[in-house]
Amino acid sequence: MKVSTRLCIRTGLALGLSALAVASAFAADLKVGFITSLSGPVSSLGIPYEKGIKAGMAYKSEVAGHKITMVQLDDASDPTTAARNARKMIEEDKVDLIIGTAGSPGALAIAAVARETKTPLISIANANLPGEEGAWMVTLPQPAPLMVSAVVDKMKKSGVKTVGYIGFSDAWGDLVYDALNKAAEPAGIKVVSNERYARADTSVAGQVLKIVALRPDAVITGTSGTPGALPYLALTDRGYKGQIYGTHALINPDFVRVGGASVEGLLAPTGPVIVAEQLPEGNPMRKVAMDFRAAYQKANGTPPTDAFSAYSFDGWLLMLDAASRTKGEPGTPQYRVALRDAIVNTKELVGTHSVYNFKPDNRYGSDDRSRVIVKLEKGQWKLVP
Repeated sequence: MKVSTRLCIRTGLALGLSALAVASAFAADLKVGFITSLSGPVSSLGIPYEKGIKAGMAYKSEVAGHKITMVQLDDASDPTTAARNARKMIEEDKVDLIIGTAGSPGALAIAAVARETKTPLISIANANLPGEEGAWMVTLPQPAPLMVSAVVDKMKKSGVKTVGYIGFSDAWGDLVYDALNKAAEPAGIKVVSNERYARADTSVAGQVLKIVALRPDAVITGTSGTPGALPYLALTDRGYKGQIYGTHALINPDFVRVGGASVEGLLAPTGPVIVAEQLPEGNPMRKVAMDFRAAYQKANGTPPTDAFSAYSFDGWLLMLDAASRTKGEPGTPQYRVALRDAIVNTKELVGTHSVYNFKPDNRYGSDDRSRVIVKLEKGQWKLVP
């Protein structure tokens, strides 16, 4: 009887330890929710974002002993759908973090859900909410003031005195226009127009006619992706001969394809990744950008040709770095809080677009190292010294 009792105890102990090991293995997955725009007017950005996140998964799919699983949804370029997707991911799929989405309005909609549910959000669209409203988000794309000021510097050196503006009638259009005004006045440049159009519009002839009538030395747009080509096409139709400028939201092959000859000579700011091979050997972002290209090729079968996929890849790098510093088990509210705290205290993380430094009260992590000026020449972006 004693031998039988000892055997039962040992067997029970072994089975218990085995069950604990199995439970631990299944409980350890880190769940990432990814929202992008695979359809609708923002899809020319959303599709590259998806390819960038695939590159991230190919680059590294586990961290700190946790396997990473991903849940992905299409928001169809609709902010309401983006918010609904975020809520579904958090409440039903139990994600620990969200990366998304392709448009600023959609990112702001997700941010509201992230704040309510206390879930970290890494925004890959240019979106900013002050104070407590944005306490659960960080934004990877360089802020409009940082990039627009680089463009205004180029304008000033080129002798530009007047500039026309046309942008989207949404948050991104507002951000660029506000940044342009703040940078232009000290530089002695007058902004002579503030024309707007919706992302889904098919013509901006009326708005561009007003701009051309003012005869500005240059024109800059607050647009993005394929719909961002419309003003440049209309400017060509009206015979405009002044210098054309844009923002980093235009570094996209579909924009170049649709814009064609009308966007030849365009000057725009961008992250260093787009001209990685043209960077000095000592630039820390050069190596990371080349690693990204290799991971992108592995995941998608072709090399990257846009700037947007690199933002979602940087989002993956930020998640990996923060998770490596986060204690606790994924799938719990405590883990989400700790992960958010790790994200907003990130220091000197080298990405493809920037060396990121975040603070709890600062949504953006980029500085002057995150911007270069490029010129479109024969369909290729060339670094401007």
